[in-house]
Amino acid sequence: MAAGLPAALLLPCLCAAQTFALDSLKGLQPRDVTMEATTYQGRKAVRATPSAAADAAFSAGKSAAGGGLIVLPDTVFHNGTIELELSGQPRAGGQFADARGFVGVAFRVAAGASPYGCFYLRPTNGRADDQLRRNHSAQYISFPDFEWNRLRKETPGKYESYVDLVPGEWTKVKIEVSGNKARLYVHGAAQPVLVVNDLKLGDSQGAVALWIGVGTEAHFTNLRVSQ
Repeated sequence: MAAGLPAALLLPCLCAAQTFALDSLKGLQPRDVTMEATTYQGRKAVRATPSAAADAAFSAGKSAAGGGLIVLPDTVFHNGTIELELSGQPRAGGQFADARGFVGVAFRVAAGASPYGCFYLRPTNGRADDQLRRNHSAQYISFPDFEWNRLRKETPGKYESYVDLVPGEWTKVKIEVSGNKARLYVHGAAQPVLVVNDLKLGDSQGAVALWIGVGTEAHFTNLRVSQ
């Protein structure tokens, strides 16, 4: 051991972290998404809306959620933590009456942008007058085989939960993934709002991506991936 150096400083680092300011479009890979660099509520961010092709695919029944992905460059995620701030709201003048401002994060995204796991929020549900809608504020899916409609039909309530949300406001989100399990944290809370103990893709790995659903205008900033 070198004299005067603590042993901990000589050990190889077992952690890795990537940060994405999301203040430009450099390196971002859109899939069925229109994106632009912008300033939103005083913060530099990436704005995303579904492409015309994504809207058409949803209308044709090819996807239960519509929308698409923005894949982050050079991310290979297995186990770890994904943190960011995001906002979602129904797109002004949108054609889909049931749009909720669907916005979230996809993880372990395979080459070709499918399959993947995803946690997302439905911001307009957070303070709805109907309790059942409130219970559908946060969602886990595994695309393409386990979208929300199949999960809700086969296992009602297991992959959804309530969280207080306001459309269009910045919201802190954290996802922890380990093996076949994942947890979603919102607003910096110490406890998760949604726990999944049986990720449908198993113990896999892949890219990290920003995710939006049909009829949504979303903003993303300040993403950090730790493994």
